[in-house]
Amino acid sequence: MKGPDRGMPEAGQERPGEGPLQRADRNMIELLQELRVAQTGVQILFAFLLSLSFTDRFARLDEMQRWTYIVTLLLSVITAGLLVAPAAAHRMTFRRGVKQQTVQLGHRLFTTGLATLALTLTGSVLLVLDVATSDEIAVPVASAVGVILLGLWFVLPLRLLRQPRNGGTVARQDEERTPART
Repeated sequence: MKGPDRGMPEAGQERPGEGPLQRADRNMIELLQELRVAQTGVQILFAFLLSLSFTDRFARLDEMQRWTYIVTLLLSVITAGLLVAPAAAHRMTFRRGVKQQTVQLGHRLFTTGLATLALTLTGSVLLVLDVATSDEIAVPVASAVGVILLGLWFVLPLRLLRQPRNGGTVARQDEERTPART
């Protein structure tokens, strides 16, 4: 078992004998692995949203539901773009000597993609519940979903950074903010 219990650094931390380029390579691999998890769900959601407009029931949507659909569909496209962008940036900058900057860019794009994914999922819940029940139920439930997702994906992880580590020091921010050693 790797991690702090076995004396090994956690993801994002420097490892013994690891230089800046090796750390950037490892961080890129970890980032791309995380992106695979999110991309699949976004692609399925996008396909679902696309197919809705071709159903008979779509014609019966009121104006609010139709705009919720349009905004949610566009958010899903933006989300997919943001989550594919780190891989595209890596490919475009491959062997150009900007690996660390590419990892930093990928991190920012992925984080922004998570925010738009939360909005996309919230919009999807709003649309489905509004069609299935009413806006009196859909709006508060969708709002709660949005708050829960933002809490799980952003607030909860940020709280970990404020907790003391094994040595009693507060955890460092992501290594992307730490200058590389020469």
